[in-house]
Amino acid sequence: MTNSPARASSPFDHMKADLILRSSDGVDFRVFRLFLSLASPFFETLFDLPQPSEEANADMEIKDGLPVIPVSEGSKTLDPLLRLCYPCTLAEDPVIEDFGEIIDVLDAAKKYSLDAIQSAVCKSLFTPKILEAHSLRCFAIACRARMQEQCDLAAKYTLREPLVPGWFKEIELVTSTELLSLLTYHRGCSSAVQTLKDDLSWIPAELKPRYASSCECSDGEFKRGPGPPDWWKRFIASTFLDLLDKPCAESIQSNVEQVKRTLRNSTWAGSACGCKFCREVAPDRLRELAIIFVNKLEEITSKVKLDLKF
Repeated sequence: MTNSPARASSPFDHMKADLILRSSDGVDFRVFRLFLSLASPFFETLFDLPQPSEEANADMEIKDGLPVIPVSEGSKTLDPLLRLCYPCTLAEDPVIEDFGEIIDVLDAAKKYSLDAIQSAVCKSLFTPKILEAHSLRCFAIACRARMQEQCDLAAKYTLREPLVPGWFKEIELVTSTELLSLLTYHRGCSSAVQTLKDDLSWIPAELKPRYASSCECSDGEFKRGPGPPDWWKRFIASTFLDLLDKPCAESIQSNVEQVKRTLRNSTWAGSACGCKFCREVAPDRLRELAIIFVNKLEEITSKVKLDLKF
């Protein structure tokens, strides 16, 4: 015995609806043609076609006096898709948190020419919180939807990941050309940031060690040599090494915090580090330096473009 189709939840159970869409898993959505026609030229064209009479089309199912149109999408895809077609006074925008469901909704939106919905779904996904946690997955989805602006945004967040990323579920959505473009962008940002190391004149003199002070830190060769202190050279080297793999603000911040801890403990890898003066003034100077450093990084990486050809 065949199970009767289930009824969708509100607002897709309205008694005055004029059409039923039946999902692939057997859920009936009672909808209004007008809303679907306004949202999609696909539906507008479909509903404008002459409709055969019930007698002429014996294969068409009629339920409660309404034609039933089976669709290939499941109810978990159809529900959020239709909510995005409806006025906000009748249906709230759905919250789609599962990446698999997002991809299905985007594919269905493309199938039914719901361009505005594709854009809305992608924009709701591309929040800082989600991008920080799932930048590569967001990039893959943006590529699938062919949305350049969202691709650029996600690519920027992927700079927090290593140059060669690990496997992620949506990697199959990305073509080899798109992945190569992302890796080239990442490498371009890394190379651009490394130019800052060649000339440190962008660092204000008052934020550098030994500025107007009686610093007694070792420079690695002498107790009090003319060069930068040993801890400063290690800080610069370590920061730019991390930036080579992850050219992002977090690489700078983590190294700043590390050197501040080092100065507090007056040790770096077991060697003496930081005189009394530096332990007192360096943390505040490093805090100011981090702001300037991050701004320079943002300025330089913003000039590197993601070369995608959709």
